Amino acid sequence: MIHSAEDTHVFSVELADTPEARARGLMFRRELAEDAGMLFIYPGKSRVSMWMKNTYVSLDMLFLDRDGTVLHIAERTVPHSTKVISSRFRVKAVLEVVAGTVARLGLRKGDRVEHSALERTG
Repeated sequence: MIHSAEDTHVFSVELADTPEARARGLMFRRELAEDAGMLFIYPGKSRVSMWMKNTYVSLDMLFLDRDGTVLHIAERTVPHSTKVISSRFRVKAVLEVVAGTVARLGLRKGDRVEHSALERTG
């Protein structure tokens, strides 16, 4: 779930909580539903870098603190780009959703993502 100032939004997310799953991410997918996404969980807080190599779907990326608070947002990433997308801050997780989700739902820094995988990492 994403808790914004306006509402609570429910998503069905896949977990990327191993090095292999994080490396593959959403590569090679041709589509992503409006209520779907992938949650990348890292072993500890660190600055992370993402890219769109081999990714066909434009994404919005929400960079999250341990408690799920959105620290940074990258919107409408460019498919197949090798340009580095930085978390800018030390983060615990990244939620990737289809591009346009941030604008459509009015999401912003300070909103919070809730998922049992984040609760386990404390």
